[in-house]
Amino acid sequence: MSSKSSSVCLYLLLLLLVSGTRTAVSHWIVKTLPGFPGELPFKLETGYTSVGEVEFFYYFVESEGNPGADPLLLYINGGPGCSALNGFLYQIGPLKFNITDYTGGLPTLIYEPNTWTKTANVLFLDLPVGAGFSYATISEAWSASDTKVAAQAYEFLRNWLIEHLDFVNNPVYLGSDSYQGIVTPILAQDIINGNEAGIEPQVNIKGLLLGCPHTNSDLQVNTRIIFAHRMALISDAMYKSAKTSCNGNYTDSTNANCTVAVALISQNFDYILFDVWINYRSVQDALHVRPGTVKEVFRCNITLTSVYSYNVADAIPYHKNLTNSGLQILVFSGDHDMSITHIAVERWINALDLTIDTEWRPWFVDGQVAGYTRKYTNRGYRLTYATIKGAGHSPTEYKRKECYDMFHRWIHYYPL
Repeated sequence: MSSKSSSVCLYLLLLLLVSGTRTAVSHWIVKTLPGFPGELPFKLETGYTSVGEVEFFYYFVESEGNPGADPLLLYINGGPGCSALNGFLYQIGPLKFNITDYTGGLPTLIYEPNTWTKTANVLFLDLPVGAGFSYATISEAWSASDTKVAAQAYEFLRNWLIEHLDFVNNPVYLGSDSYQGIVTPILAQDIINGNEAGIEPQVNIKGLLLGCPHTNSDLQVNTRIIFAHRMALISDAMYKSAKTSCNGNYTDSTNANCTVAVALISQNFDYILFDVWINYRSVQDALHVRPGTVKEVFRCNITLTSVYSYNVADAIPYHKNLTNSGLQILVFSGDHDMSITHIAVERWINALDLTIDTEWRPWFVDGQVAGYTRKYTNRGYRLTYATIKGAGHSPTEYKRKECYDMFHRWIHYYPL
């Protein structure tokens, strides 16, 4: 351990003794998982970190490159209420289900070569409480809101770093997809405020990665009809009817004609292997899940909507504040995503009034167009926007190789 890490460790120990702050952490190294042949070809740690009366469950995969120097990426999934394993198995992690040979029983796992853990330490977090294996020890602690979740994520990260001092100096990035696009800029602002206030340990935050980010609720709904028409998913007559009935505002629930027009659009996904695999007792034992804390696990816990307060409908003001932070931002969207359209994302980015640094152009993977990109700047703050060609919601689930190449270039300051 470096002398700087040793001094930080001593300071934090004294701080805990004086303040009595509770940071109980239990974690284990997982070498094998049911459904995967042999030992895992990467270092996986699972554990719980206490934040107040909530026990947050996480999966930590050390970088396959240089763990001591590579970035630390805190990754949270959307919903709200989707398990961290959604990101681990379907989006950016080192394993995926073998769907071609499945005939029933315990699903099998195979290594994913385009994992982001090839070049970064990734901390997958079950957030908010009720997602995955995170649970509360008292009934009152099950409630959550956008701002509360951001505050809890900040405390989780500091508590986790206290227990993992080898990573306290690594550059930290916040990554999220879908609904957590609301929480991520709030969390970034909380971290900046905490660092400026001298709260230890300092979080060495460098940037944000936002995949198909939920940012402004009205903007997202209002662009879906436009997107569907552009993609020829609805006819000219249907589009004109909706546009006339809603007068451009497709969120008006008091307008019956508008409601009928908007209800024509729906979207469904099938993740049945996840629900089968994660509820095997042998799987939960291998992950060191505490027995009896969670009755049944699903990829996304939709029951959280009854205890979750959506108290931030618009995260654009947080993004505007961050334009003076010097952070590096990557925002990416699937150009076939109708849940959070690229049109909505491009509109809120334009609302930030940034200076265009690099104009709209294609970016390539293996000589093929992987999407289009534009770069913005504001006195040290840099935002890179990229579309992922042919990707839906979420783009990391549709185009793993392209998304890994995009991440690898961006995180190491190479142009797309």
